[in-house]
Amino acid sequence: MSDTATNAVKIEDVGPCRKRISIDIPAETVDGQIEMAFASVAHEANIPGFRKGHAPRRLIEKRFGSYVKNETKSNLISSAYQEAIKDNELKVLSQPPAEAMDSVEIEAGQPVHFEVEVEVMPEFDLPELKGIKVLKPDTTLPEGMIEEEIKKIAINEGSLDEREDSEKGDYLTGNAVMTDSQGTEHYNIEGAVVQIPAEGDEGMILGVIVSDFAKQIGTPKAGDKLTIKLTGPENHEIEALRGKDLTIAYEVVKVYRIVPAVMTDLVAKYGFNDEEQLREMVAAKLSEQAQVQQLSVMRQQITKYLTEKIDFELPEGLTAQQAARNLERQRMEMMYRGVDPTEIEQQMAELRSASSQSATNELKQFFILNKAAESLEVSVEEAEVNTQIVQLAMRQGKRPEQVRDELIKSGQAQTLLQQIREHKTIDSILADAEIEEVSSDDFNKRMQAK
Repeated sequence: MSDTATNAVKIEDVGPCRKRISIDIPAETVDGQIEMAFASVAHEANIPGFRKGHAPRRLIEKRFGSYVKNETKSNLISSAYQEAIKDNELKVLSQPPAEAMDSVEIEAGQPVHFEVEVEVMPEFDLPELKGIKVLKPDTTLPEGMIEEEIKKIAINEGSLDEREDSEKGDYLTGNAVMTDSQGTEHYNIEGAVVQIPAEGDEGMILGVIVSDFAKQIGTPKAGDKLTIKLTGPENHEIEALRGKDLTIAYEVVKVYRIVPAVMTDLVAKYGFNDEEQLREMVAAKLSEQAQVQQLSVMRQQITKYLTEKIDFELPEGLTAQQAARNLERQRMEMMYRGVDPTEIEQQMAELRSASSQSATNELKQFFILNKAAESLEVSVEEAEVNTQIVQLAMRQGKRPEQVRDELIKSGQAQTLLQQIREHKTIDSILADAEIEEVSSDDFNKRMQAK
C-alpha cells in the first residue's frame, strides 16, 4: 500500500459473532496498482510485430485491459481485507464468500468501496480452570455385555439373504431422489440403504430422521416405488433444506435380510482356537472402549461446567458452515470412541434433528475450548496426529495410510486436528480437577440428578 494513501476502514457489529467490515480504497492507490499491473504485463507480453516489452501502451490496454482490472481488483481487495483484519485484531473464523466481491468495479481515477460480513470469535472471560469437580465412573463391564457384543458381531459378520418381499427389520437398497416443494433436487443417490423400522418407529433415509417412517414405507418388495414426505431438520448442514417440505422418491431395487453368523464361523473368521478365545477378545475390546468412554464422560463434565459458567451471545440461527462444523466435530468424537459406522450415521441423523438449543450449545463449546486452548497454550504436534490416525485405523480395521487419505479427501483432517487440540485442552484442565471415583450406578444416578 502507498505510504501517502491510507484505506478508510469501519468495523460494525451486525449480530452475535458477526462483523461488517467496510473499506474505502483511495483513487491514488487504485491508480498505482493499475499502473503496476500494466507495467508487469507490458514487460512480459509477446505481441507480433513488436519486441518483447516494447508494445505500445494502447495495444497492451486493448488486449489485456480486462485481465489487468481483474488482477488489480483481486490484489487490492485481498491486501486491504488482510490489513483491516490485522490492524483491528479480528479473530476471523470464516473467509468472506467470493461472490461478495463480484459487484466491485475497478476504474482508473476512482476510489473503491466494498463491504464484507465475517464470522468472528466471541469475546468472554474464562472462569477458574483449577479444582473443577469431576466424577470418575468405574469401568467394570456390566453382566451380559459380552454376550450382547457377540450378537452384534454375529449380525455384522452375517450373510445377506436376498428376498422378494420384506418384513420389519429388513434392509432395502434403491435409488433415492430428494426434492423440495419447488421441485429443486437436493440428493440423487443410487444404492441408498434403508432399514425398515419396527411398527410405529422412526427411521432414517438420506441422513434424515423421519418420525413416521414405518407407516410411510410399510413392507415393500423389490420394484416398488415409494414416496416419503418429511420436513427438513432445522440444523441440517444444507441450509436450503431447513424447515422445508421435502419429498423423497425411493425405488426399491433389492430387499435383504441379515442372517447372523454362527459361533463356529466367527471363531474361524477371527483365527481363534475356540469360543473362549473369541470371548476374551471381545472382553478386551469392550474394556478398551470402557476406558475411552470413561475419559469421554469426564471430558463431557468439564465442557458442561464451562458451558454453564460462561455466558455470551451466539447467532440466533446456525449458518450452514457452523452446522457442518458442529456435526463433523461430533462425528469425529464418535469415531474416536470406536462407535460402529452404522450407528454413527444413525446418530448423525439424530443430531441433525436435534433442537436449536442443543446445536447452539455445541457451537458454544467450540468457542470456549478454543479460547481455553489459547489460554493454556495448547498446541498439537504432527506425531500426535499420526498416533490418533493409527488408533482410528485400528478401531476401523484399516491401514493408517488409508484412514489418512480418507480424512484428507473428506475434509475431516482439520476436524481431527481440532479434536486433538480440544482433548488436550480438557485433559490439561482434568489434571487440576477434583476427581471423585464412583460406581457406574452411582455415576448414572448423580448425573441424572443434575
